[in-house]
Amino acid sequence: MRAPTDSKSKFPAVAGTTGITRRSMAVSLLAPFYLSACGGGNDAVIVDNTPAGSGGGSLTIPAAPSGLGSVELAAVADETTVLPFVDYAFTNQRGDARYATLATNAGVRVASGFLDIWTPSTLIVDAGVTAAASGSFPAVVTSTWTGIPGDSTDGTVKNAAVHAANIQYVVTATTARTSAQELAAYLDDRRGKAYSVTDGMGPLTTAWRTAAQQTTSITAIASDATTVVYNDSGNNAGVTTSGGNTAFGLAVDFIGNVGENASTEPAKRFFKYARPFRWSSSVVVVPALVPAESTTPTTDGGYVSGHTAEAVRDAVGMAYLVPQRFQEMVARGLELGENRILAGMHSPLDVIGGRILGQASAAASIATGANLAGKTAAYQQAQTALMAAAGVTTFAALNTYAHSAATSADRFADRATNKAAYLRRMTLGFSQIADATKTAIVPKGAEVLLETRLPYLTAAQRRVVLKTTAIASGYPAMDDAEGWGRMNLFAAADGYGAFNGDVAVTMDATAGGFSAADSWRNDIAGAGKLTKLGTGSLTLTGANAYTGGTVISAGTLVAASASALGKGAVYLGGGTLACQGSTAVTVASYTQLAGTTLQLVLGGSGAGRLNVTGAAVVAGGTLSVGFASGSAPSVGDTINLITAGSLAGTFTSITVPGYQASASYSATGLQLRITG
Repeated sequence: MRAPTDSKSKFPAVAGTTGITRRSMAVSLLAPFYLSACGGGNDAVIVDNTPAGSGGGSLTIPAAPSGLGSVELAAVADETTVLPFVDYAFTNQRGDARYATLATNAGVRVASGFLDIWTPSTLIVDAGVTAAASGSFPAVVTSTWTGIPGDSTDGTVKNAAVHAANIQYVVTATTARTSAQELAAYLDDRRGKAYSVTDGMGPLTTAWRTAAQQTTSITAIASDATTVVYNDSGNNAGVTTSGGNTAFGLAVDFIGNVGENASTEPAKRFFKYARPFRWSSSVVVVPALVPAESTTPTTDGGYVSGHTAEAVRDAVGMAYLVPQRFQEMVARGLELGENRILAGMHSPLDVIGGRILGQASAAASIATGANLAGKTAAYQQAQTALMAAAGVTTFAALNTYAHSAATSADRFADRATNKAAYLRRMTLGFSQIADATKTAIVPKGAEVLLETRLPYLTAAQRRVVLKTTAIASGYPAMDDAEGWGRMNLFAAADGYGAFNGDVAVTMDATAGGFSAADSWRNDIAGAGKLTKLGTGSLTLTGANAYTGGTVISAGTLVAASASALGKGAVYLGGGTLACQGSTAVTVASYTQLAGTTLQLVLGGSGAGRLNVTGAAVVAGGTLSVGFASGSAPSVGDTINLITAGSLAGTFTSITVPGYQASASYSATGLQLRITG
């Protein structure tokens, strides 16, 4: 009797075969799980297991790949000349003479890439601001800037092409705006930002809002723009611990704290750059928002966008507490920024500046600020409360629940769409205007943003992830000295972008969460080597081209694409290698030692097969063969398992749960024939 294939449990535990010589070894095809299902019996068969071309001699086992012999680092900028935002966030103030200049105000400094496009009339935080002298710092006198472009008090456009494109982008976006975009722009303008971005939680949105006790009074565009209330009277972030929210208050506190030292007003009053509807009468502000336009342009600068900065830091904070929705949340933050453009209230450069300051503010709060001491408790409370609301008890189950909605109910359900939109919203149509080849710099403290998403990496490794996933240099306003502008948090959540040094990843299955199982979905380049350590499971899905080789020493490494294992040698010295791609998994060379397991999940058109372009050496170990859903073989089928330039050695045991089969080795591969 042949048992049915169980696509969810293809690899039940099987005892290995020992005490059999390599030349005359018999291979047992064992399926204990299915034996019990069939009421007993024996699926074991004896196979001629002598590898062709081996000559019966001992194997020459290649050495493990050596890689580069060094690791990549992501050092911070010289702190004697580039003051880290995370250490100086407290200087982001207005009305204090000590912090009124580019050199002394961290909030101004982090957004100062804009000075390549625009020079304000005065280089001081002085639009509608005064401050008494303080020590050696002179008094701040209110500037004469009127906020109206073209006035004699206006600043100077330094890059006319970028400036023109910046305003034209808003004209084009607002004149082509759909009714759905108008509603979204209105809601994101008027609602509390922390409330607004929580819909990035998808299936967890209601659970979050309920646990946080969030409410909003802004649910639609009012028909009468003269009487509408333009400020949300609901509860933006929710009820805090001090307010009596014992079950979720720490999480609410955490989101509130990312707003410390985060004001965009100092930058607005330093750069003195008008909003787009003041630059061009062709900008079409959402009609219901026209009454919300400030009547005091001297204190209503556009750069940087406050709504964007707040949305980004709130979204980043929520991504930290709920890493199961990390990418969706950071994507939602940038979506709100784009809605500021669609509203007609901000330009692309305003929004880019808001993203930069928002990310820096969130990182400072977690790395050195009010969230440093309480971040672990807030994270644990958020996870516990959301698990209870979802009716699950584990991180993995909550992760599954968090992605259970269709695209019709969760507009962030499609990862490819999110990825493309996030990248587009980082640059908002601008082309590179400066050196596009600069190596990325990672800001001090920025690595904390990935602590819960990549918990099994060290802080130094998380910094390298940010470095290797940063976007290219040269885009307007994004080449700040610390590196905040180029950080791509969406890509960073998918692991390394390159192995420019050797990378050793230690995952612990007992720790749960992403430490137990995670996927890296970037296309990994570089000359470095990957070593998989620890008991957890790491899946690689990208079109990887790294050349330093892959060593599996413990746990499981899953190859889920044709080139998941890069272009170097693959060495299975411990643990398990699982090939689960939709096509054959191709490697340059392959070595497997005793005590290890190679799992092949086979599908149509060669899916899951191991294709070795060079030499394959098998010095024992287990080969476990399963079949993808819908790909069950028939009796008499002959299936290619391994193709190679040359194959030497044999497996200690081969298992095909649910089937009787025989294995046949040749000098260039291994086949399996289904016999029952």
